[in-house]
Amino acid sequence: MLIFTWAALGALPSQAQERGDGGRQISPIPADKTTQGSVTVDGTQIDYNAVAGTIPLFSGERDTTAHMFYTAYVKREVEDDSQRPVTFLYNGGPGSATMWLHMGSLGPIRVASEDTSNVGGAPYQLVENSNSLLDVTDLVFVDAPGTGFSRLSRHGEPDQFFGVDEDAGAFADFIARFLTKHGRWNSPKYLFGESYGTTRSAVLANMLTTEKNVSLNGIIMLSQILDYTNSVDYPQRNPGNDRPYQLALPTYAATAWYHDELPSKPDALEPFLQEVEDFAMGPYARALSKGNALSEQRFEEIAQRLHEYTGLSVSFLKKADLRIGGGEFGKRLQADEDVTTGRLDTRYAGPTMDPLSQRSSYDPYTSGISAAYVSLLNQYMRETLDYGHSMTYRPAYRQDWNFDRGGFGVGMSVMPDLAETMKQNPEMDVLLTGGYYDLATPYYEGVYEMQHLPIGDRLQENISYEFFQTGHMPYVRPETMPPLHDTLAEFIERTDTVE
Repeated sequence: MLIFTWAALGALPSQAQERGDGGRQISPIPADKTTQGSVTVDGTQIDYNAVAGTIPLFSGERDTTAHMFYTAYVKREVEDDSQRPVTFLYNGGPGSATMWLHMGSLGPIRVASEDTSNVGGAPYQLVENSNSLLDVTDLVFVDAPGTGFSRLSRHGEPDQFFGVDEDAGAFADFIARFLTKHGRWNSPKYLFGESYGTTRSAVLANMLTTEKNVSLNGIIMLSQILDYTNSVDYPQRNPGNDRPYQLALPTYAATAWYHDELPSKPDALEPFLQEVEDFAMGPYARALSKGNALSEQRFEEIAQRLHEYTGLSVSFLKKADLRIGGGEFGKRLQADEDVTTGRLDTRYAGPTMDPLSQRSSYDPYTSGISAAYVSLLNQYMRETLDYGHSMTYRPAYRQDWNFDRGGFGVGMSVMPDLAETMKQNPEMDVLLTGGYYDLATPYYEGVYEMQHLPIGDRLQENISYEFFQTGHMPYVRPETMPPLHDTLAEFIERTDTVE
């Protein structure tokens, strides 16, 4: 499953000197560049160095297999930066560059986007980020091999990087080498993964702990998916597993509430979602578990309740056998207006491509914001960071991804990896955050996964939760930035252990 669809992120065509299999770099790797800047957070000016560069990965002692690109923002004039927290941030995909987090979230700059409308054509605006997390931690935005400015080398092969464990291994090597290069081994350390990046974080944290002797202070999970059998994208491919329908139902309800599609709209969202969560894991779960043995009367009752919570017609819900996939919901919710509802952020909507299709064929959200992010990143990299003038920045890179871990394939789960890390490092904390309007990784899916980790009650206390009335990428809308910043800053300040 691709959290970011290729159609939405479409990789830019490579320049001639960069063409090659598996995202290889043919031309010389540019030297690292350090520039300086400042940002004001909560009334305080923070001066920083911005380092744009690469770190090589090796096979054995000599053969370079890849160069991983990163942009590090490091606060200047710190008495002892070896003990200042450092956070590694990355998007997911798999196959997405860390363009979204870098340009929209917690760095010193961000793409300006004010509402849920399509941003249209250029020019776009890049603004100072008054909610940057540089007040509490240095920030390292990392591009996965083959994406952004990260490239495979002559001795690198795609199957060394394009898989669950292979990808996490590359990031583990990168982090260890970054800590050495920048003298940060004694810094409090954090992982910040979004979407498939949360999948990566679970495996990466385990590798860092067990193979690199790196104990993390915390992991921030944004828009989480750890068990792919919970995905609501194509649940009909796995009949008999009804959990995706249950875990997505609160997001359906939040979306219908936002778009005024409910037959009777409650005044407040969050109490309503609590009611839907209880229904999803209680009466709805019991009804679905009956399968074809569900009585006709109960079938009718559940269809009526689903109508009240989703706004979809009773007749459609009955035809769907009470089971609605994410694509079907996005296509049907506003079908009477010939409008398709967004996936990554269901507050967004756009014209329906094919009124006769069963499911939505594109995401109005990614279509609405991608051009601004791609345009401003390319400008910012070259004009401000002075890097990549002769290269193409790849927002996404298409490849076959190896999801097969011990024969589990696309049904794989990395929940055991996170559980093992928490047992190996029982002082590590985890923060799960996300948006109520995220249909790619529904918020309640993340809650369910955390509550079902094979860990004891003591370690469950290390997990905290915070959700916002936003979508997959809460930072896109400016009104969410202050509470998001405060939540993350409190988490880091509470767990960095520096006296």
